[in-house]
Amino acid sequence: MMKLENFVGMMTGHFDNKDQFDKMQEEGKTYPYAEHINTICNDKINNLPEDFKGIFVVEESYYEINGKRHASPHLFLITEIEQGILLSSYEIPKGEDKNTFSYDSMKKVDYAKLKKSEKFTPALYHEKDGIWEGGSTSQFSPVMTFKLWEKFSDNFLEVSESMEVNGKRTFGYDEPIIYKRV
Repeated sequence: MMKLENFVGMMTGHFDNKDQFDKMQEEGKTYPYAEHINTICNDKINNLPEDFKGIFVVEESYYEINGKRHASPHLFLITEIEQGILLSSYEIPKGEDKNTFSYDSMKKVDYAKLKKSEKFTPALYHEKDGIWEGGSTSQFSPVMTFKLWEKFSDNFLEVSESMEVNGKRTFGYDEPIIYKRV
């Protein structure tokens, strides 16, 4: 449980890539300004099993490019397994607005009503020298693949995401997004 608490402690909080964004702007590169706000939400989940050892986290992701901002919220369950830390994606609970879902807006939900995402392959993370690293590749459809790779410590969160359709990238950046704790 110690590894789980260490992992969750590093990934929760408020992060943005302002330093990286400013540098990219100076270089004339198109790059998003991005924020992650990760909050433990077990307190909003009713009837967790007595022996439940996982931690649910609401991830509020905001991306702004060329003055247009969009949100991409997620609900994750983080558990410790023999091979490392496993991050599983869950569907946004029924009745919640998928565009504005956040920890603050989240209504209490019964654990039995939560549904694991069938699209996302759980991401596996390992720790080495105080840095956690891991990710997964998900096959959303026969032609659509989503790749996630993350690395983080106490001070930063580095995220590489890409979406490919028929082997061609339709979303993602050449460089990972480097978030720093705000």
